[in-house]
Amino acid sequence: MIATSPRTAAASADRPTWPALLSRPYPAVMGVLNLTPDSFSDGGQFIAPEHALAQAQRMIAEGADIIDIGAESTRPYGAEPVSAEEELKRLQPILADVVSLGVPVSIDSMKSAVVAWALDAGATIANDVWGLQRDPDMARLLAARHCPVVIMHNRDRADAGIDIMTDIAGFFARSLETAAKAGISRENIVLDPGIGFGKTPEQSMTVLARLSQLGTFGLPLLVGASRKRFISSVSPSEPHQRLGGSIAAHLIAARGGARIIRTHDVSETVQALRVATAIWDKE
Repeated sequence: MIATSPRTAAASADRPTWPALLSRPYPAVMGVLNLTPDSFSDGGQFIAPEHALAQAQRMIAEGADIIDIGAESTRPYGAEPVSAEEELKRLQPILADVVSLGVPVSIDSMKSAVVAWALDAGATIANDVWGLQRDPDMARLLAARHCPVVIMHNRDRADAGIDIMTDIAGFFARSLETAAKAGISRENIVLDPGIGFGKTPEQSMTVLARLSQLGTFGLPLLVGASRKRFISSVSPSEPHQRLGGSIAAHLIAARGGARIIRTHDVSETVQALRVATAIWDKE
């Protein structure tokens, strides 16, 4: 295994538990680590294990509370599916080293076989971009493992003619029914409205504007608007040029009730969330 930093490992003992992360005054920050050649924002940058580990260490030093590691691009537009074997090939050289850094690791996969392997290797959170509705074995696996799970809303394609909030609510209701039947505890469930996934740019912005409506489910919300395409629909830009738009969206999400923010830009997001929270506290 790649050597880890003693300072980072020692600091992990002081990190808050999962329930504590969700109850802080400001949202927890989930740092994105893509082990893929084709992710929309940083594809190919962290395929080499040493680069991936360095990025994980960097994000933790910048304040990431969770590292979300994925080995298949789930970008909404034009991603090429890969086999479970390929995902595992990308994960095996690095996952244990990232786990050893002491921060909770989330496995971003829609395949139960990959999630099972990752949980065995030390990941503690499952992030399913199809919300328990794509792999029939996922819910049973996660119920047996008693681990937190992120249920994300998704669609095969965008449809500008639908009420996106109604669609999300219906999707979550189906996912939660599946979770309940499998025996997944509600205290382990986080809902993600899937900004950019199966949505037009306008619908993504509507979700952010109306995020508080999803509070009726009584579950923590995760939002990942980082570098998403809807930002360019307002201010033309490439993914790496969307920091300002990402922070704006994430502050709005925090104001709307998000308890976890998923981002590529950890340091700037942590600072923005903490400053905004300090200001809101003065109201």
